[in-house]
Amino acid sequence: MKGILIFFAFFVAGHCRQTFIGDQVLRVTVENEEQLSILASLEEDELLQLDFWLHPVSSDLPVDIRVPFASLQTVKVFLESNDVPYSVMIKDVQDLLDEEEAEMEEDRVRTRGFNFGAYHTLDTIYQWMNTLVADHPSLVTKVQIGSSYENRPMYVLKFSTGGDNRPAIWIDSGIHSREWVSQATGVWTANKIATDYGQDASLTALLNKMDVFLLIVTNPDGYVYTHTRNRMWRKTRSRISGTSCIGVDPNRNWDAGFGGPGASQNPCSDSYHGPSAHSEVEVQNVVNFVKGHGNVKSFISIHAYSQLLMYPYGYSCNDVPDASELESVSKSAVKALSSLYGTRYKVGSICKIIYQASGGSIDWSYNLGIKYSFAFELRDTGRYGFVLPANQIIPTASETWLALKYIMEYVRDNP
Repeated sequence: MKGILIFFAFFVAGHCRQTFIGDQVLRVTVENEEQLSILASLEEDELLQLDFWLHPVSSDLPVDIRVPFASLQTVKVFLESNDVPYSVMIKDVQDLLDEEEAEMEEDRVRTRGFNFGAYHTLDTIYQWMNTLVADHPSLVTKVQIGSSYENRPMYVLKFSTGGDNRPAIWIDSGIHSREWVSQATGVWTANKIATDYGQDASLTALLNKMDVFLLIVTNPDGYVYTHTRNRMWRKTRSRISGTSCIGVDPNRNWDAGFGGPGASQNPCSDSYHGPSAHSEVEVQNVVNFVKGHGNVKSFISIHAYSQLLMYPYGYSCNDVPDASELESVSKSAVKALSSLYGTRYKVGSICKIIYQASGGSIDWSYNLGIKYSFAFELRDTGRYGFVLPANQIIPTASETWLALKYIMEYVRDNP
């Protein structure tokens, strides 16, 4: 009887949570435009079920592909027969996920209080928010800006010392659900702001003049799904009329060059732009809040991975009017970031530094008139990709804070 129960437990678990046993992440080094075209043809082959972590967009950039075990031989033979060089970045994706899950379970058992050096579920993060508000009632409030497609609340933490409609800085993390270090960095940052107010003179001066709004989990449905069903899920969880495929890339859904290059029309694609701009309620909630506030001076979105600090545009490779200033601010912010551990970041407009991508949030915010619009791509550069070990959360968040703080201080001094 016991054996039957164990078998049943494994059967249910196997059908509830997708596994990635034997899947590998290959890094392809593109040497010319012909090879780029070859990789693009691979990306269009839906039968292989490839998951492009870094897309084939330029011969100057690597391409990272999670290849399911069933497609490994086919893909490797294809690359070798076309003389496309590659290396194995992750030998078995499931091994990393098993280590990640074991660490989370160990943290749940061992830790008293909240561990900022661990990954947490949505419920745990939301419970912690209540604790933060209770511990800092004169500085922090929790504001619900709406609900997700699956009716989960979307909470913004507001850091304010009082006053109506003061100039504000917006920060969001976790718009792509599988980028766990993004949400973890958002949590750490919220705690840093709350605990450093009154201790750090510069931050105190900032918050005495401006408000900060921080949306830690921008895509709550997707984030829950990464914990319960598919760790590699990126999109929202909305149902799209006319297709059995689920979800929209929430960072291709904004009304900024919507539906242009770098966004897919295929509802099954991880970069599907959706049926219309702002079709995703999660995006619309942010749009309504930022527009309704009317005095947001900086819009910062935190992603992972690649170690980049970017500014608009993504949908166009033309320079924005403020490009030189945004470039200068970004370089100074990255210099501050690098001062802690020597982590190297690249700086530039989205279109020029990675690829053309339409419908992005910071392009929308910039076009709305929010000049200081930036997007971070946090650690690493591909060794672990979306499965960054938890022991890198605090170092990642700590160095990112130095860049965020520089940007916020600059915005404060240049209203």
